[in-house]
Amino acid sequence: MTAALRAIDIDTVQAFVLVADLGSFTRAAEVLDTSQAAISLKLKRLEDRLGCRLLERTPRHVRLSRPGETFLAPARDLLSAHERALSGVAPAPIRRLTLGISDHVAGPELANLVAQLAAYDPALVIEVRIAASRDLIAAFDRVEIDAVIVRREGERRDGRRLAEERLGWFAAPGWRHRPDEPLRLATLAAPCGVRAAATRALDEAGIAWTEVFVGGGVMAVGAAVSAGLAVAALAGRVAPAGAVEVGAELGLPVLPLSEVVLHTRLNDARSREALRIVATAFRSAVAR
Repeated sequence: MTAALRAIDIDTVQAFVLVADLGSFTRAAEVLDTSQAAISLKLKRLEDRLGCRLLERTPRHVRLSRPGETFLAPARDLLSAHERALSGVAPAPIRRLTLGISDHVAGPELANLVAQLAAYDPALVIEVRIAASRDLIAAFDRVEIDAVIVRREGERRDGRRLAEERLGWFAAPGWRHRPDEPLRLATLAAPCGVRAAATRALDEAGIAWTEVFVGGGVMAVGAAVSAGLAVAALAGRVAPAGAVEVGAELGLPVLPLSEVVLHTRLNDARSREALRIVATAFRSAVAR
């Protein structure tokens, strides 16, 4: 085992950690800007050198084996030690990444995303702003934010497409709509692209609606849904725990697909690698 450890390549260890974090050879290849075949070869060599299988592969999933779970923490430590060693020779300047994420996009994967960024680049100061897509795009255009992940709105077609997901109508279990009353909605304050799409769909379907709760963020809207106050148009990924999709049951119109896009002006290699981690993490979250 000692001889094998001496032969371990840092790039191979990094590939293993990324596959473990992202649960996908394809996603890890995207971050490292290489091919899935190259990642598979790196992992095969690592497993051969360690003399054990680190990952269990199926057509749909990749998960850590027991030896892989044991090796993950030391692998992270090795990458951190490598970064510290490089900084000791040529201290890396502290860099800041200001990332804006739309309120309707930021989901439960945000904490894991920040952890992955911090582990990947300890010298990176991460500033995350959560706001409405339009506000973030405006701040990006004013060069106040390095990169933004937002839902595509209006006629603007630039930005890199990260994912596409369906919006749905979510309510608390047991919530009932009275047919003789307007549909009770919980929304974000206007202007909000999701609010506009939802109310437009209701108007076109001839369904009367009324706002009974206007939140300053998706978390507040989710609280209103969980409290049984109203139904809300949300992506399933950001809907509150326990909420159920009630569109078909209530005969509500199917909501449009929503594109999640990335805008960035960062050009240095290290920052672009960090953004690839962000992009792949969101793709993985939407695909689940």
